Amino acid sequence: MIKQLPNLFTLLNLVFGCLACVAVLQPGIILVSDQSGQYYYELPEQIWLASLFIGAGALVDYLDGMLARLLKAGSAMGRELDSLSDVVTFGVAPSLILYQFLRLAFASEQTALDQSTLAVLPAFLLPAAAAWRLARFNLQAGTAATSYFQGLPVPAAGLFVAALPLIYWNSHTAWLVSLLLEPLFLYGVILLLGGLMISKIPILAFKFASFAWKENKLRYAVVLLALVFAVLFQWLAIPLTIVAYVLLSLFLDRKSTRLNSSHVSESRMPSSA
Repeated sequence: MIKQLPNLFTLLNLVFGCLACVAVLQPGIILVSDQSGQYYYELPEQIWLASLFIGAGALVDYLDGMLARLLKAGSAMGRELDSLSDVVTFGVAPSLILYQFLRLAFASEQTALDQSTLAVLPAFLLPAAAAWRLARFNLQAGTAATSYFQGLPVPAAGLFVAALPLIYWNSHTAWLVSLLLEPLFLYGVILLLGGLMISKIPILAFKFASFAWKENKLRYAVVLLALVFAVLFQWLAIPLTIVAYVLLSLFLDRKSTRLNSSHVSESRMPSSA
């Protein structure tokens, strides 16, 4: 029974993903008025609960792989469950956040009534890219493991999008809030994250075979940057950290981060690594 504990964590990830979808869709877009009596469209604040559910999903997604390696309970079933859960939590749920932001962005324009439903459909390119990335990941299971993945891990893309509602309701910077309601910016986020996921760009795998500095200096650099960003930029730290994570993977010497533990296979490694 204890061998199934990692799979239970994986299913918990799926539950968090479903709760995130409910939190995004349940409130819809509402019409509110300001102190001057002017009416405008807004997203109810409880949508940020979806961000917290996605974050909780990322945590248990990381823990299921850790438990699987600790208990030596990696399996083909666990790998498939992990990918199916990740598609929902880090693909579908974030795409619904983007869908709602696109709806709000177009609803705020004077030409809102003339906008086609097709204008918000690009949001669903994100789960399509996530499914492609995870399917390729599963096909590569059992090949020689390195400390790099091919393409951006799906949970990193999901967390990037999950940060948007938190930034929107907690930022006091007017231009940043306005940027989040700019359709071209949202389209750019979709294309960038989707493109990075399906690419074969080597991205650092955030798993520790040991805690030695030499083998993990890039990982420690990402953690340090995340702490600095959190102090300086609050919720904006999440997308900034992911951007730094990708750039460090691209531009620093990959040979210095090769893992000595070649026995650690991607077959049960959580995609959030």
